Amino acid sequence: MGQGQAPIDWGYAETLAYASLVDEGYPIRLAGQDSERGTFFHRHAVLHDQNTGEGYVPLHHVKEDQARFMVINSILSEEAVLGFEYGYSSSEPDALVIWEAQFGDFANGAQVVIDQFITSCESKWSRYSGLVMLLPHGYDGQGPEHSSARLERYLQLCAEENIQVCVPSTPAQMFHMLRRQARRPYKKPLVVMSPKSLLRHKLSTSTLTDITEGGFQVVMDEIDPIDGRAVDRVLICGGKIYFDLLEARRANRIKDIAIVRIEQLYPFPTQEMDAVLARYPNALEIIWVQEEPRNQGAWIYLLSRLHLFRRLHEPQQLMLVARPYSASPAVGYISKHLEQQQTLVSEALKLNQAAVAHQKTA
Repeated sequence: MGQGQAPIDWGYAETLAYASLVDEGYPIRLAGQDSERGTFFHRHAVLHDQNTGEGYVPLHHVKEDQARFMVINSILSEEAVLGFEYGYSSSEPDALVIWEAQFGDFANGAQVVIDQFITSCESKWSRYSGLVMLLPHGYDGQGPEHSSARLERYLQLCAEENIQVCVPSTPAQMFHMLRRQARRPYKKPLVVMSPKSLLRHKLSTSTLTDITEGGFQVVMDEIDPIDGRAVDRVLICGGKIYFDLLEARRANRIKDIAIVRIEQLYPFPTQEMDAVLARYPNALEIIWVQEEPRNQGAWIYLLSRLHLFRRLHEPQQLMLVARPYSASPAVGYISKHLEQQQTLVSEALKLNQAAVAHQKTA
């Protein structure tokens, strides 16, 4: 990967971000219930000798006078650990302090800390925090307790530029996002819907050029060579559903539907979104696509604050493709999950659902 002979994956990009930061003098502290290895076996920040049990941390050996790197497998209490990490981040503003949930679903065990401190500390007490919350999120058929980080809860709490909410979809985006957070002079908490299955997705990779050039993109435009004036439908989404849509569109050789990713939901990237949508002047349908049920995810936030509605011009229409209203974040049966996912893709791309199912099994 370092020689450009293989695509850069998420684990490499994240480790490279940490290495570059400690090399530049930024201390890093990463804590969570399975943070040394990573819940999904992607990080391997600590290596263990099978014979002696001795641990080795590669990021302790970047250079002699590097900044401190700490990675900690924490106790199984979201509230206790998140509360401590918030306090640490507030007391050490120059450090990149990260709390990682084992699954994003489990963060609601620390809802008091999120409500009382992280999202309101600046407004109430003029206390600043640059805490990063990595919340693994995505509908992979693992059921209602392992699918949703409750994105809607964080977006509901957004006001007065109190926090940042990001949904990075590529390794390079994760690299630039972490570095942006560490190097910012004024700190704001960063809530990240981090990847699960995307960690090993064949399309969710980056190149060395993606790492070495540019920065974090709050909006990512269409990547395929599509004539913008021929587009009559624009799909806007974030996270894993993007790659399902992209694969199905390519398989069906669709040329009149563009797919746009929002990588930062708050603060909303108004100017960047306007610039992207201007490339599709003949699009009549602007559609927000999400994996979450209609009463969850980003839709209510986007609708209530008119973020997408204000981007429209006559006679464009704003529509939603999402799972049905649900009291639970996700269904418990894999067959039902696959059926719902196929319905999402077929509705968004105007496909026959049976054709989408065939592509998934082919």
